[in-house]
Amino acid sequence: MAKIYSKKTLVTKNLKPKKEVVSFLLNYSKALTVVKVNDKSFEIIAN
Repeated sequence: MAKIYSKKTLVTKNLKPKKEVVSFLLNYSKALTVVKVNDKSFEIIAN
């Protein structure tokens, strides 16, 4: 029998990231610098 894949279930997942993950992402975004030269862009991570 064919399954109907278009029906979506109304289940919401309660996603709670750990404090370490949030801290890592915030620190990463603070260290990231994007430098544009002519039509190219370079991403630099300052450690």
